[in-house]
Amino acid sequence: MKILVIGSGGREHALVWKLAQSPHVTQMWCAPGNAGIAQERLAKNSSPVECVNLGAEDLPGLLAFAQEKKIALTVVGPDNPLALGIVDLFQSHGLKIWGVNQKAAQFESSKVFSQKFMEKYGIPTAAAGTFSDATAAKKFCASLGGRCVVKADGLALGKGVLICANQAEAEKAVDEIMVSKAFGTAGANVVVQEFLEGIEVSLHALCDGKNAKIFPTSQDHKRALDGDLGLNTGGMGTYSPTPFLTDAQLADTARQVLEPFMRGCVAEGIDYRGLLYPGVMLTKAGPKILEFNARFGDPETQVYLTRLENDLVELLDASASGTLAQHELKWKPEASVCVVMASGGYPGNYPKEKLITGLDAANALPHTKVFHAGTALKDSQIVTNGGRVLGVTALGKDLRAAQAAAYAAVEKIHFDGAHFRRDIAAKAL
Repeated sequence: MKILVIGSGGREHALVWKLAQSPHVTQMWCAPGNAGIAQERLAKNSSPVECVNLGAEDLPGLLAFAQEKKIALTVVGPDNPLALGIVDLFQSHGLKIWGVNQKAAQFESSKVFSQKFMEKYGIPTAAAGTFSDATAAKKFCASLGGRCVVKADGLALGKGVLICANQAEAEKAVDEIMVSKAFGTAGANVVVQEFLEGIEVSLHALCDGKNAKIFPTSQDHKRALDGDLGLNTGGMGTYSPTPFLTDAQLADTARQVLEPFMRGCVAEGIDYRGLLYPGVMLTKAGPKILEFNARFGDPETQVYLTRLENDLVELLDASASGTLAQHELKWKPEASVCVVMASGGYPGNYPKEKLITGLDAANALPHTKVFHAGTALKDSQIVTNGGRVLGVTALGKDLRAAQAAAYAAVEKIHFDGAHFRRDIAAKAL
């Protein structure tokens, strides 16, 4: 079976690594991939995963490549190609592709669409308003006492969410998004939500249009600095499972969220096949959805796939084919922790092409895998090529052991200006 993975980040490296373990796979490509992905080998025949110089948003180029190579299954990692309609395009040419179609991608590509859907179908969420006018948005912020979250409607690389403690901050946030256009066209409309108190967790569910299979819990760390300080990032690390939801509570949350979600999709004519990733705040009044993402989280994928026992090819094929009911998800009892090593300056401006050393030493540690996110090959050496550079991931018998193993691996890796949080999984411990 020939497989094409689309994307170049840590999530895609984790997907490639797990897919490559399947005995079904005879050849694999990744577009555009990264330096770590290029080092992966297939379990079946030891052939290398080939990186292809095609951007994740080059839909015509990707289609032509998939047709030329007779790809049996394409796996889409990032949100942008999904929002652009890559799934619809491939399907219209008779190609099997895993990921949500353009209509379903709206849950992530439009916060306004998502908020209105939750309100219509009784999915627990924050009190909110959606606005195309800055003055009206500010007025609504004032009705919440300025304690609110202002979100750009469109895709903004995980950064279009501004948390405000008072009215002055809220007005500044509205101006930044709607007037100064800090996130470009993504900020033409905003959603203003009440500020929810509680513990935030990431849920993931694999969907096939009718069924949704819930994953164990994980928790992302969005802020750049220890103690949840600093700017919002795409994620500085994660761990799974979290101690904040029992199995019974997880099942109950799935019932409160996934059942009305799938019911609403059917009512709206949305064929949701792919990954649903709701961000959930565990409040005193129960779980509330902050937002929906329509693809695997990054860095959540790294901890989930190191724990997943199933053949990922079989699961994604079932999700795309509508046969997920025939599969049970199986998970290792061990905990997994992923620490993101980022470039100095991230999430602001940062330098590139810094030499990375110690990768082999880190990967040689037991139950440890270094996933590449922003790396490239230069003069046959691996250098930095992004804000989030590596996702150093380790399994352990419990969270404390996994955390210790991940940080032991981080200590072996060096590049100029590297920064990482030292408190990943600390909330659970």
